[in-house]
Amino acid sequence: MPAKKKAAGQAKRPAPTPSIAKKPAAPAKPTNPLFEKKPRSFGIGGALPPKKLLNRYVKWPQYVRIQRQRRVLVQRLKVPPALSQFTKTLDKNMAGSLFKLLMKYRPEDKAAKKERLLAKAQAEEAGNSDSSRKPVVVKFGLNHITYLIEQGKAQLVVIAHDVDPVELVVWLPALCRKMNVPYCIVKGKARLGTVVHQKQAAALCLTSVKNEDKHDLTKLVESMKLNYNDRYEESRRQWGGGLKGCKSQHKEKVRQKLLDKELRQRL
Repeated sequence: MPAKKKAAGQAKRPAPTPSIAKKPAAPAKPTNPLFEKKPRSFGIGGALPPKKLLNRYVKWPQYVRIQRQRRVLVQRLKVPPALSQFTKTLDKNMAGSLFKLLMKYRPEDKAAKKERLLAKAQAEEAGNSDSSRKPVVVKFGLNHITYLIEQGKAQLVVIAHDVDPVELVVWLPALCRKMNVPYCIVKGKARLGTVVHQKQAAALCLTSVKNEDKHDLTKLVESMKLNYNDRYEESRRQWGGGLKGCKSQHKEKVRQKLLDKELRQRL
């Protein structure tokens, strides 16, 4: 049978869209009855939100902000060698052995001094002469330590690295080297203060030790001379600081990559 001719002007109809076949539902995963899923809602009146660090939102005290800003500023600016030498402190092992020796010669506290003076007064009252020798202890106080260094009585000088203002002790390493007295720089004026029953101590000094501790003192003195006294001229030429922040370092890396890329294209 011949096909019928389409009427003139009759528009073509688009083909009907195929029916969307529904995919079979995935089989339900077996659930463990011991661990029941309980989704939480953190909206108003719902569950409490999980804890997160709020350090970025804390308004820190002014002294904390100042000491953090000062630390960053010291890292960014160029620090002269006279101040940069206070960043080169003793390592942990050497500092531990040093403080172990210092704690053996702690000066007496107020209660012990009171007992000693009371016993001395009672002995004098009874007519007995007190023949006890002066105890060997750690010396502290900048004026006292300076006098001991100038008189040549100091055997070892310990300086704190965080004295504020630093002008109080910035001249002390030069004096120790001039008088040939071994010195070292340790972390923490508060740690030095605990040795002498004070809150803080800028410097400590040993003038003598007992016979059983002379070997330990000799080893420490040799190490201090090697690390500090003999390297004084080297430390005088080394500037500190000049470290850039993370953003500046990243920008420099990106700029260097572009320069390297241009150089390769030229070649």
